[in-house]
Amino acid sequence: MYSKHQHPICLQSAHGIQPMVQPPPIETQDDSANAARLVEACSAIREQVGRVVVGQDDVIEQLLIAILARGHCLLEGVPGLAKTLMIRTLAESMHLTFRRIQFTPDLMPGDITGTEIIQEDPETGRRKMMFERGPVFTQMLLADEINRTPPKTQAALLEAMQEHEVTAAGHTYRLEEPFFVLATQNPIEQEGTYPLPEAQRDRFLFHVVVDYPSRDEESEIVDRTTSTFDSVVKAVVSGEEIIQFQQTVRRVPLPPHVKDWVLDAVRAVRPRDPESRSWTKELVEWGPGPRASQQLVLAAKARALVHGRPHVTIDDVQTLAFPVLRHRIVPTFAAEADGITVDDLIARLVKEMAVKPAAVV
Repeated sequence: MYSKHQHPICLQSAHGIQPMVQPPPIETQDDSANAARLVEACSAIREQVGRVVVGQDDVIEQLLIAILARGHCLLEGVPGLAKTLMIRTLAESMHLTFRRIQFTPDLMPGDITGTEIIQEDPETGRRKMMFERGPVFTQMLLADEINRTPPKTQAALLEAMQEHEVTAAGHTYRLEEPFFVLATQNPIEQEGTYPLPEAQRDRFLFHVVVDYPSRDEESEIVDRTTSTFDSVVKAVVSGEEIIQFQQTVRRVPLPPHVKDWVLDAVRAVRPRDPESRSWTKELVEWGPGPRASQQLVLAAKARALVHGRPHVTIDDVQTLAFPVLRHRIVPTFAAEADGITVDDLIARLVKEMAVKPAAVV
């Protein structure tokens, strides 16, 4: 069994990146060694991000879990909460290439994926079509304020997010692994925006809510950003290691009673399912699909390893039910009229779900 590590986390302003120190080859390591290295790497990443970002412990952990589960994240929070800084620093600490797209109403799909341009060969004078790659060709992509661009442009990300490839002019281009999309949306100023359709929201593993810092954290932010404080972020893990960690996550065993809890919970909030809760038909318009069960299990496996455990527990799935189900449940008009939020529904679900005892081996 792996030892459990505590991860102090902390927020602030940026500032440089040191060259990556290449780790020893990991191809010959077994799952136990990879899991131990994963815990060590996550602790080091948190320490590096903590040099720049104050607080936001849960958000950083959820981002790490999503990366290890090979998923994408949708972050929601008001302006000024260091979402962009947090993601950029995370990319630096993992030695990943990083690009940022500021979504606007006039952004076109080709501005994201790339477009073909005519180039002339200086030697022959002949012209030929060349594909100019867009900003999606990176390892960590920040799609900033994704709800400010029309659906056609939003949909340009779908193939890249799901298939990790881009098709243009009849040719398919693979994206460099590991590849993550971290999209942000502003919960205020909704006039003139284009809310993500349910099908596209379902592509994201997590819907993460970035909240205001505490008073002490905000005091630390003020001290750092209004003084000569500076910090250097060092890359502590490589992309190759992250790919190895992702493979290790999938080999974490899933106890039958935890799997039953996931299936029962997801089916309980489908209004037309005979296994739904008594209040579901009144308060839930649409429930989560099978992808919710798949991704809740994957995320729980990643969380177990991050916390130094070789197996998934009920606490893992209960904790991650919020970011996994938050964007997959559509409340009814009656629920919204009564001020009942999606988080309220998930909290009620988690509280009411019975936990079946683990099988005795």
